[in-house]
Amino acid sequence: MPKPKKRGNNHQRGAGGQPRNVQPFSDEDASIETMSHCSGFSDPASFTEDGPEVDEEATQEDLEYKLKGFIDLTLDKSAKTRQAALESLKNAFSSKILYEFVMERRMTLTDSIERCIKKGKSDEQCAAAGLAGLLCVQLGSGIESEEIFKTLGPVLKKIVCDGTASIQARQACATCLGICCFIVTDDITELYSTMECLETIFSKAYQRDRDTNGVSGTQGTVLHISALLAWTLLLTICPMNEVKKKIETHLYKLPSLLSCDDVNMRIAAGETLALLFELARETDADFFYEDMELLTEKLRALATDGNKHRAKVDKRKQRSVFRDVLRAVEERDFPTETVKFGPERMYIDCWVKKQTYDTFKEILGSGMQYHLQSNEFLRNVFELGPPVMLDAATLKTMKISRFERHLYNSAAFKARTKARSKCRDKRADVGEFF
Repeated sequence: MPKPKKRGNNHQRGAGGQPRNVQPFSDEDASIETMSHCSGFSDPASFTEDGPEVDEEATQEDLEYKLKGFIDLTLDKSAKTRQAALESLKNAFSSKILYEFVMERRMTLTDSIERCIKKGKSDEQCAAAGLAGLLCVQLGSGIESEEIFKTLGPVLKKIVCDGTASIQARQACATCLGICCFIVTDDITELYSTMECLETIFSKAYQRDRDTNGVSGTQGTVLHISALLAWTLLLTICPMNEVKKKIETHLYKLPSLLSCDDVNMRIAAGETLALLFELARETDADFFYEDMELLTEKLRALATDGNKHRAKVDKRKQRSVFRDVLRAVEERDFPTETVKFGPERMYIDCWVKKQTYDTFKEILGSGMQYHLQSNEFLRNVFELGPPVMLDAATLKTMKISRFERHLYNSAAFKARTKARSKCRDKRADVGEFF
């Protein structure tokens, strides 16, 4: 009779000791209920289609077993295996709240991330930087995140300023640097130091000549955009006296980026300008911008851009953004957006809030709504209060079965078809005259 296989490190390698392909953290894993704290009360996913509650403890143990394996694989000799493990951890951290699991292993994760950033190649460095940001998002603002940032901050800055590193790695590290520093906000000196690091990067975009490292315009622009957006995020938490200094330095330089060939740079510059005007008017109600007429002329041209040599998708995106930017600069107005997550609603009613939301949405992806529901740190950032508690009965009434949705959609489709057919029927029009 064959012996049952034991769970151990041997499952990570195949014959001959060669690294096996990592089984990634999948959507099926993401659906497993693994929440900690009170999040288990607010997610309909904790109930099956028929209503009974799943075995949370068993699924939690199963997922944690997988995640422990991924953490071990971040030390594997194979770069491909390490990268796959980092990506799987990123997927798990972005889709679930794993506070207790992360808290117990934060130093191990920090050491693995540091090693991958220092010794890895471009793709591995990008994955490690992304995981570092998510690690701080999981832990929130506190001593633990401060310790992580003290370890990883100098490493991230070194890569960002390293002209020999790949543009993609520098870009990922710039974004991570901004997010981690935003979460660890107590140290003002570190905040200013990080902002200066990012300024040295995106300020090169003001110059007409490209940098001396031989980086092409397109590649360099991607890095400049990430550094500018990360810097803008940190500006939103600066003391007002520092905000005034930054506005005086950059408000008259940023309009030069509106002429950049890259549509994403034009949009990033436009949104940053709108945010700077918003902050300037908050600090000084009588704020006056000398070149307002020239600036509004540029913004209006971008809001109505019809150049044929530009892609239609880029033009539509650009026109939509710059209509809002123009309204912000000219009329001090912001079009309120509504974000829905579970039974709650959040209103984005200013550029500072929009910039913060867009940044965290970029790193969390499809997990943004889930984190808005359950992540205490994000809820504090957006002033949403403590997580909403929902009992089992409420969750069941919120969850509509797939069959019921199908019946409702079919009935609505038939009603629309019948109404349209009646309006389009020529005989019905003729009958009205007799």
